[in-house]
Amino acid sequence: MLKIVKTSIAIATTSLIFAGNAQADVGEALQNICTIVKADDKGELRKKMKRVQTDFSLRIKDYYSGVSCGGNSLIRTAMLNNAIETGTLMVKKMPKSDLSAPEKDGKTVQAWAAENGLADSPIVAVLKDRI
Repeated sequence: MLKIVKTSIAIATTSLIFAGNAQADVGEALQNICTIVKADDKGELRKKMKRVQTDFSLRIKDYYSGVSCGGNSLIRTAMLNNAIETGTLMVKKMPKSDLSAPEKDGKTVQAWAAENGLADSPIVAVLKDRI
């Protein structure tokens, strides 16, 4: 009987330790996402998105508006850094309604790109096809 109690306590303690680690802040999990986007590392971005989805049940549409890279959204950051692979991936993963919605500054991604001379970007071409 004592052996069963000790085993149960050990299992409960171990699961609490691992559960505490899994409940890490979403902000920590997304900490270097701007660097990944700027570096145009599609594989690493895919891993990051998958990890956040697995650990926190969040998709890109859930945290996209909350992430800012130097005052710009993730797709805008990709355009500014000519990060075609990561920008294209994000456009494909975002819902169409979110892509055509205005961002924090009141401008859509497409309108912002036109104002900043980025209308010829391959990311904008994918965006236009998607909308």
